[in-house]
Amino acid sequence: MNIRVILADDHPFVLLGVRAALEMHAGVIIVGEAATPTSLIKLLQSTPCDVLVTDLTMPEESGVLEDGLDLVRRIRSGWPLLRIVVMTALTNTAILRAIVSDCVVSTLSKMEAMDELWQAFEAACKGEVYVGRSIVQALAQPRDEACDLPLVSCLSRRQAEVIRMSVRGHSISEIAVTLGCHRRTVSRQKREAMAKLGVTNDPGLFAYIRAHGVYES
Repeated sequence: MNIRVILADDHPFVLLGVRAALEMHAGVIIVGEAATPTSLIKLLQSTPCDVLVTDLTMPEESGVLEDGLDLVRRIRSGWPLLRIVVMTALTNTAILRAIVSDCVVSTLSKMEAMDELWQAFEAACKGEVYVGRSIVQALAQPRDEACDLPLVSCLSRRQAEVIRMSVRGHSISEIAVTLGCHRRTVSRQKREAMAKLGVTNDPGLFAYIRAHGVYES
C-alpha cells in the first residue's frame, strides 16, 4: 500500500534530504512540498495525504513568523486523521516539553540520524507517537527552575518590555520610538533576552512564549 506524504520546511536542502531518505523505502510517495505555513495549509486543502513531515517553525513569504505550536494544532484540528512528524532544530526544553505533551505528534530533532526519521515515520503510519532520542535525553535532564519561571522573572524590566512588544508584532524601529532609545539598544536588549531564554531566533522565541502562555493577550 502506498503512503502519501507531504513535506514542509523552509530550507531546500532539508527538503531534499528528507525526500531522499523517505523515498528509499518502497511505497512512500511524496505528493507535495511546502516552504511556508500558508502554502502548507493550501497544499493540505488540495492534496490528500497520509503523513505530514514538517518543520516546527517556518516564516511566511512576508517574513512574518508563524507560531509553530499553533500551526500544528490547526492542522490537527482541520485534518484529525493526518499523521504528523515534527522535525525541529529547537533545543529549549520548555518548548520541547510543550510539543511532546500537548501536540501528540511524533517529534525528533533535526540533529538525529536519518534512520531515526524512518523510525518516527513508521510509528506515525501506525498511529503511534515517536519521540527522538536526543529529545528524550533533553527532557530527562533535571528541570532548571530558573528557566521555567515566567519571562518577567528571568529578564530585566526593559528586556521583558522589548520581548513583549516584539512578539506582538512591533519592529525594532517601532520599539525604539516607543521606548525612546536607539535601535541598536533595542537590538542588543532583544539578543540578551533571547540568550537568557535559550533561544537563538524569532521562531524559537515565539515558540517559547507559546509554551509558557505569556504575552498572548
